[in-house]
Amino acid sequence: MMRRPAVLLALCAALVACTQALAADLPQRWVSAGGALSEWISALGGEPRLVGVDTTSQHPESLKGLPSIGYQRQLSAEGILSLRPDVLVGTEEMGPPPVLAQIRKAGVRVELLSSKADLAAVDANLEQLGMLLGAEQKAAQLVADYHQQLEVLQEQVKQAQASHKVPGVLLLVGHAGAKPLIAGQGTAGDWLLRQAGGRNLAEHQGYKNFSNEALAALDPDVVVFSDRALVGEQALQALLKENPALATSRAVRDRRLVPLDPTLLVGGLGPRLPLALQDLAAALYPAAKVSFTQ
Repeated sequence: MMRRPAVLLALCAALVACTQALAADLPQRWVSAGGALSEWISALGGEPRLVGVDTTSQHPESLKGLPSIGYQRQLSAEGILSLRPDVLVGTEEMGPPPVLAQIRKAGVRVELLSSKADLAAVDANLEQLGMLLGAEQKAAQLVADYHQQLEVLQEQVKQAQASHKVPGVLLLVGHAGAKPLIAGQGTAGDWLLRQAGGRNLAEHQGYKNFSNEALAALDPDVVVFSDRALVGEQALQALLKENPALATSRAVRDRRLVPLDPTLLVGGLGPRLPLALQDLAAALYPAAKVSFTQ
């Protein structure tokens, strides 16, 4: 009988040692390429492990203090390897492939996740990140909360659509007001517009340039604009200057112009999207007697 406490203590010590060994096997030095992924890593408690991020990783604000590895599609092996990472995390947008091959050859683990704009991709990404961080329970809770927020929003959007016209919307992604790319089907921008209750007028796949004539013919009710270099009124004025066809659209005449943070469109669906969708839905249905809050 006297030996039982000693046996229990030995078992507890073995469990602690096993847990510590498993934790030590997890990658400790992380580099992340893709804004949404970096945000999820932070939300999972993994920010202290980040030793470098790409230029699209702007949130939370604290990430801006980390070394930059450049743009996710134009990575340099030398810059990443200089940070001595255990793992490089990114989406299939990350590259170029020869650089990734060089990083793998140097012994760095490369984890590719999905940038697809759908909830299944969010679920899979969080499961994978949770396993890499040893935070499976936290990842499962984030998934559940994310789904719940979007389900509540969808009910609110349905209420607004029941008594109001569904607006035709264009989402324009520019750079310093230059000729914008229009978010078509299958993009994060298209997913965002539909979730907020809009009808995306762009029927093409992916992101594409449009002529002034084509823009004029679409005549959107609402224009959502997202500029990678300019913000607010400055971005809008530069956009209208380079794209005069927009000036005659109903959206401009009615001043239904909505800015969007471009980092929301990079690296898949991120944790800030539910709140951004609330704001966008409120802009699409300003007269609806629905409070797009949770």
